[in-house]
Amino acid sequence: MKKVICALGLSLTAVSSVFATTYPVTIENCGYQETFTKAPERVVALGQNTAEILMLLGLEDKVVASAFWPTKVLPALAKQNEKIKTLTVEIPTLESILAQDPDFIAAQLPLLLGPESKVAKREDLVTVGVNSYMSPGMCATKKSVGDMYGSRQKLWDMSFLYKEISDLATIFNVEDRGNALIADFKQRESHLRDEFSKNKQDRSFVFWFSSSSPSSDVYVGGKNSASGFIADTLGGHNAITSETEWPTVGWESIIAANPNVIVVSSLDRNRWALDSAEEKIKFLKSDPAVSQLEAVKKGHIVVMDGQAMNPTIRTIYGAEQVAKQLREMDFN
Repeated sequence: MKKVICALGLSLTAVSSVFATTYPVTIENCGYQETFTKAPERVVALGQNTAEILMLLGLEDKVVASAFWPTKVLPALAKQNEKIKTLTVEIPTLESILAQDPDFIAAQLPLLLGPESKVAKREDLVTVGVNSYMSPGMCATKKSVGDMYGSRQKLWDMSFLYKEISDLATIFNVEDRGNALIADFKQRESHLRDEFSKNKQDRSFVFWFSSSSPSSDVYVGGKNSASGFIADTLGGHNAITSETEWPTVGWESIIAANPNVIVVSSLDRNRWALDSAEEKIKFLKSDPAVSQLEAVKKGHIVVMDGQAMNPTIRTIYGAEQVAKQLREMDFN
């Protein structure tokens, strides 16, 4: 992965600016119109995905702070990230955000910036003259009362991410960099689909994000979530049939689904013991009922970066992680 990003970074610096943003520019985003008279200078990135996109676009000098990091930064971006203040790896307060004197706040999740957010609403930011942006992929979900993440009627795909990259590149007048980054992701997805389309078996996956305890229901990636996209890219499907973005299901339901592959997330946060991939695997192999699943008995358990289960730039990295492990177990 590091070689890919480094090579991309070199290409970004080598490309001359073919495209240029003419200010003022208005961006349509999730039902809002945001007008920029110049490129923002003091950005707060709410969510790992937002921060990593901005760094991949070479904009770390514009980012004064970030928050909400389920996992560590991509290794190839570690040096860039050292320049950026981390408010918290969890959910920040509005006071801590505004204390950074931002002129632009971009967010990964409605949990961090949305109608039901306890952090901030976009209307609140308008009153203090701060432009905002929400990841387009999250606006494609259907919300219900009390459900922060909503549900998806159609499978998420990378077009939402490309829109996000393109919008941010336009806002900051680095459209050539945005186009190069999008081209890289398209090529990587294409390579995976070409390889795994040769396998005629319709493999089923379950993507286990976390659980508060072994006796609790399991947080999994829903049918049409980023997890479903990874399964589809690798020539299979998500065994979870709920359209909810993050359904909680009992182990009885997972046993009934009988997936061919169980993908467990690795999370760097320390909210629950089962955030750890090692603890998840220990449970799978020791629980009297779950250990009888064919996927467990055959060792078809793979580990993936937990952030990749969110619809983010990490999703394609996650697909590559899973693909590598399937190859190693000769299951591709």
